[in-house]
Amino acid sequence: MTDPLDQFVEQLQNQIYEETRAEFGETVYNRWRNPKYMGRMDLPDGYGKIKGDCGDTMEIFLKFKDDRVTAAAFMTDGCGPSQVCGSFAAELAIGKNPEELKAISGDVILKVIGGLPEENEHCAYIAAETLHQALRQHLDQKIKTTPAGNQP
Repeated sequence: MTDPLDQFVEQLQNQIYEETRAEFGETVYNRWRNPKYMGRMDLPDGYGKIKGDCGDTMEIFLKFKDDRVTAAAFMTDGCGPSQVCGSFAAELAIGKNPEELKAISGDVILKVIGGLPEENEHCAYIAAETLHQALRQHLDQKIKTTPAGNQP
């Protein structure tokens, strides 16, 4: 026999899932339920942390080899759309060189995920800005550690 409270909770959870899928689309829903690249990274080559006006904080961690991102990760204390945008920002970064990373904008993230409701679009811009900050930190560190005669 199924407990009525358990049935109610299951129905409510299924309703939330269906409403989320309807409002945000399949791509966002699936990444929200199964985020990729979420977690902290030990000793990243590039690190960015941004707190948006909405109060969400995003962190992005990058590892480089031969001037390309070999690994990326993110963390956020924000909403589901913030989590999805951080996940896609990390995914888009992998394999990219600095010039290609600079081209990853909030608009690019929104296009990849199929858009967000207007009130959540800022999450994509926070993720892109955090990615760019991680790149800047990496490039600044690289300049500091490159011998003076070998700087570009």
